[in-house]
Amino acid sequence: MATLQTTILLLTATLTAADFPGLEWRLIGPFRAGRTVAATGIAGDSTTFYFGAVGGGVWKSNDAGNTWKPIFDSQPVSSIGAIAVAPSNPNILYAGTGESDWRSDLSSGAGVYKSIDAGKTWKLTGLEDTRHIGRIIVHPKDPNIVYVAAMGHAYGPNEMRGVFVSRDGGTTWNRILYKGPDLCAVDLAMPADDPNTLYATLWNARRSTWSQYPPVEGPGSGLFKSTDAGNTWNPVTQGLPTLPWGRAGISVSNDGRRVYTLIDNPKEGGLYRSDDAGATFTQVSNDARIFSRGWYFGRIAIDPNNPDTVYSPNVALYKSTDGGRNFTILRGAPGGDDYHFLWIDPTNSRRMICATDQGATLSLNGGETWTSWYNQPTAQMYHVSTDDAKPYYNVYGSQQDSGTAAIPSRTNSGTITDADRISVGGGESGYIAVDPRDSNIIYVNNTNGSLARMDRRTGQSQNITPVPRPGFGVPINERKYRHPWTSPLVFSPTDPTALYYGSQYVMKSVDGGLTWKEISPDLTGDQKVKSTEPPTIANAKARGFGTVYTIAPSAAQVGVIWAGSDTGLIHLTKDAGESWTNITPPGLSDWSKVTHIEASHFVAGSAYAAVDRHRLDDYNPQLYRTRDFGKTWIRIDKGIAPSHSLNAVREDPKRKGLLFAATEFGVYVSFNDGDAWQPLQLNLPVTSVRDIVIKDRDLVVATHGRSFWILDDITPLRQYSSTLPAVHLFQPEIALRIFYDDFLGTPPPPEIPQSKVPSPGAVIDYMADGRGPVALEILDPAGSVIRAYSSTEAVSTARRRSAIADIWLTPPARLQANAGHNRFIWDLRYQPLNDETAGPRVMPGQYKVRLTAAGKQLTQLLTVTNDPRSKATAEVLSKQATLAREIYSEMKKAVGNRAAMSDLATALSVLESADREPPASAYTMLEEARKKQQ
Repeated sequence: MATLQTTILLLTATLTAADFPGLEWRLIGPFRAGRTVAATGIAGDSTTFYFGAVGGGVWKSNDAGNTWKPIFDSQPVSSIGAIAVAPSNPNILYAGTGESDWRSDLSSGAGVYKSIDAGKTWKLTGLEDTRHIGRIIVHPKDPNIVYVAAMGHAYGPNEMRGVFVSRDGGTTWNRILYKGPDLCAVDLAMPADDPNTLYATLWNARRSTWSQYPPVEGPGSGLFKSTDAGNTWNPVTQGLPTLPWGRAGISVSNDGRRVYTLIDNPKEGGLYRSDDAGATFTQVSNDARIFSRGWYFGRIAIDPNNPDTVYSPNVALYKSTDGGRNFTILRGAPGGDDYHFLWIDPTNSRRMICATDQGATLSLNGGETWTSWYNQPTAQMYHVSTDDAKPYYNVYGSQQDSGTAAIPSRTNSGTITDADRISVGGGESGYIAVDPRDSNIIYVNNTNGSLARMDRRTGQSQNITPVPRPGFGVPINERKYRHPWTSPLVFSPTDPTALYYGSQYVMKSVDGGLTWKEISPDLTGDQKVKSTEPPTIANAKARGFGTVYTIAPSAAQVGVIWAGSDTGLIHLTKDAGESWTNITPPGLSDWSKVTHIEASHFVAGSAYAAVDRHRLDDYNPQLYRTRDFGKTWIRIDKGIAPSHSLNAVREDPKRKGLLFAATEFGVYVSFNDGDAWQPLQLNLPVTSVRDIVIKDRDLVVATHGRSFWILDDITPLRQYSSTLPAVHLFQPEIALRIFYDDFLGTPPPPEIPQSKVPSPGAVIDYMADGRGPVALEILDPAGSVIRAYSSTEAVSTARRRSAIADIWLTPPARLQANAGHNRFIWDLRYQPLNDETAGPRVMPGQYKVRLTAAGKQLTQLLTVTNDPRSKATAEVLSKQATLAREIYSEMKKAVGNRAAMSDLATALSVLESADREPPASAYTMLEEARKKQQ
């Protein structure tokens, strides 16, 4: 015994999330694309294109946009603002991280990355603190000379703004145009025939903490030109609007004579053209369509083969063929909405790729037709919720720029495609709350506080906005109810009739949103201060620019509700809103946005508060915990990386102290109530994770750039202990006995994106020491072994007769014995007869799982329940099982007889073909065949 205990102690180690390689994140969609501002192709190549998603990394197509693959997932950042292929060497790419359209849901980057093998591998080359990059231009003949328009920090002054150049392929960088820490470089242009000439536009821009949009204009903005490869710069002003400007775009013809600049200016905005290499400009169009919301668009693209043809990406893709005087729509909605950037092949102007709010779409025929954006799973989701549908729940969320999405967690078809997605309303940025009494009733909120109730059965929707009038265009502090871009909407976990909604108040409805009641005072710090001066961080809270950003009703005690504001305040009520107490953690400054509060499922006085300060130019995570109703708070963000600002925190409802955190760069887990954190990234691409839901045994996340993902069955995390031995069998969750069609039909073609669905069956998790074989057995209620697997012997597994069987996670032919965590799925069947004929399904009931490894034998109970959709009674199931076993027995005999007959035929053939006395082995073979047949 002492020797065994010593062995166990030696094998015991402190486990981390990395010790669970058997766990794997699974993409479920949506497969419709998210916002993209960077795209390019290769001159003269009609098949190879690239795009950079603002939250989803770099993607590549080698079949002209028919399919796309991510090629940047190995990097620690995913927001792309610019991408460029070296004209003289198409294997060299530069990607500038950090999106360039400064919306309120902005994702940041960390410098310039370079690939020298067409995107197979990448290397960071520097400029990490630029945070947002607007444009990259590569010298037409020397791939080592590259220019970068750096925008810098969106929420504060930053020295890493301006134009930078590297003349050694990114090894070193020099700033060559700089006008102060408030001036972004947002666009660049270079004539292909004269690489010594450069144009750059600067923009005085900084986002405020409370506004959805950056300021339109500021001092210092303007157009600058260099004729000596960027060594010196001069402002270009002749014929252009008086300063200050807003954002401006620039494009130049190959010979450098024709120059277009699109300027955002409230009085003199529009398109300006120069026919003398930028010496003088003339306004050729003030068409508001091409420069509306110039802070968000602002690009202009000249046809490299015809300087009279120019394109303006905006709410539609506009085209002019008369030098910019008149524009028509080349492409609009549907099929795209909000166009940001257009690349045109200099060898063939009919070949182009456009970056839009719906991803990248390309045309090979001058814009007559365009490729799909339903093949890029780069959706920007804000929140995630689920319903109680059985056996597959649905996942809900709002996608930026594309409306809502409801997607099943699994399907019977073996895959999830975009055909499985439905819309449940028009919201693009808000929460979705499913009625706990009826999963067909869904509440969807959208920008500026709009709110609707939808019935999935009929598709009917009703406006239940507390004040049903538009808030868009009205300063937020002048509205009756103040709502952020995404307003909290949540049902009470103790009262299914109570729905809470956030403005500057906590609002409540008990009649499905027909009427609303304010159950709190203003919780944002509004002191009704009036002023005509521009708001500042110092006075905006008191002037009423704040909102309630998160609401957390307690599941542990009726009447306890926590609320956090984007102004940095936390309040609590213990009496359902009759009175409120300010319980803000000491030292939490104004405009520290409380992004999410999680009320403990177990203790009424415990809660967790995630705080995001990136709007104060502070990206460090802040996470707080209280155990005494907010009287005291402690920081619990140890282990979460710097710059990984927090979006949400969730507590597992089954295991106290098991926490999950959603950050700007991934997912974290804590096994000790937040005292220490570690990444739970596994195979999840690095991206902004905005929300988390623990649904039954699954972990579901909403990413802001890579759609929805599910971590199936977190049983090992729930049962984790720092004292687990090296060999361990986890208690499996209940297994559902689900029926599937034997034949799945014709598979979707490769150009239709699809996600895999795990095989149905019992999920069995175990730990191995990696030093020896592992055996796994399934025992029926009588204790008989009905299925056995081994890591040293390949086991026959009947595969489903399907053209797409390979995409199923079928049970492996050999049990895994890797050191650490392993996962195995038993298909709830008896031993198959052969590789094509599966054994009968087991009955609902209790079974035993037995693991043998390292000289130990471990057992756990496994409960199998029937498909909740099935109407079969226990009596019917029993008769079915009896019949199935009888058929199985007879088929087994038939298979044995067939094998015996085959052996007999072989033996007889040997005897008949012998030209002399047959060998003794032939008679032995014949006798064994006869016995087998008997």
